[in-house]
Amino acid sequence: MTEVQMEKLAAIAAPLLAWYARDGRDLPWRRSVSPYAVWVSEIMLQQTRVAAVIPYYERFMRAFPTVRALAAADDEQLMKLWEGLGYYSRARNLKRAAVTIMESFGGEFPRAYEDVLSLCGVGEYTAGAICSIAYGLPAPAVDGNLLRVAARITGLFEDVTDAAVRRRVREAFCEVIDRDAPGAYNQALMDLGATVCVPNAAPHCARCPLAHICTAHAEGMEMRLPVKREKRPRRAEERTVFLLVRDGKLALRKRPPRGLLASLWEFPNVLGNLDENAARLALAEMGLETCDLHRLPPARHIFTHIEWDMQGYTARVTGDAEGLFWADAAALDACAVPSAFSAYLSNAKSLLERE
Repeated sequence: MTEVQMEKLAAIAAPLLAWYARDGRDLPWRRSVSPYAVWVSEIMLQQTRVAAVIPYYERFMRAFPTVRALAAADDEQLMKLWEGLGYYSRARNLKRAAVTIMESFGGEFPRAYEDVLSLCGVGEYTAGAICSIAYGLPAPAVDGNLLRVAARITGLFEDVTDAAVRRRVREAFCEVIDRDAPGAYNQALMDLGATVCVPNAAPHCARCPLAHICTAHAEGMEMRLPVKREKRPRRAEERTVFLLVRDGKLALRKRPPRGLLASLWEFPNVLGNLDENAARLALAEMGLETCDLHRLPPARHIFTHIEWDMQGYTARVTGDAEGLFWADAAALDACAVPSAFSAYLSNAKSLLERE
């Protein structure tokens, strides 16, 4: 960054921290700061809104209040607690990291930045957040919020999705981060980016504590920054989802241990949006005879890189198919069914209630 840009970044600390002391968000993981609490919250907050995370965080911490409890967690319980939060690999990585902490760090959350960074699922941003908030280390937490604020404050017209640009921004914040209150500094930038200098909309410059420093505001360029390259379009995928009932129980199937929604429970499904005749044929190829078939409304679920367009059917069947688990209402409630199938979950529960 240029000398002028660095001067602007260096000037934000005092007004930013004063604003945070007055207007910072009251969040459950900030009330009793521990490295474990910061870690769990930051992993949950990846790609997920704060309002959605809060109830999940509170339930998770009741179930697994310590690293030791998380390391010993039952996988099915862990996935069930994560159900609906998405990006399920985060939960699996949390447990793997907890096991590492028990085995390699004597059950104590590591204090050194490099040790925190070595944990499964922890990147530079998360390591910076944990070390600054829990331990007071001057490590920046560079995420989309910070990059957006930095680009607008300094008038940075480089692609913030570029790894080299992100690295330079991180190096700049390593120099200017407030050494006396690095945790508050990082959390203030998180809050400013989430509530004032917002993404995908006009920022609320009238209530921004940094408006008098901001290059983008002074030059009317708020909506032109940050610069990001266009995302690749999502791949569209058609699927037909079956809610199959046999002897009062509903068919579930476990997904493969790797890949999208790994090891989670799903309703049986096949590629393509099938009409009724093709749906019956698909079930017959599974080894199931259809007694009653009814079409459900279509549904859509959007992942980061894939979009599922789904057609659903309910059917009473006889026979059996490899890999199916027949669940009663209690078993369905205990199984982690990802939000990709949430449009059909209420139909599934209603089917079982009528049995």
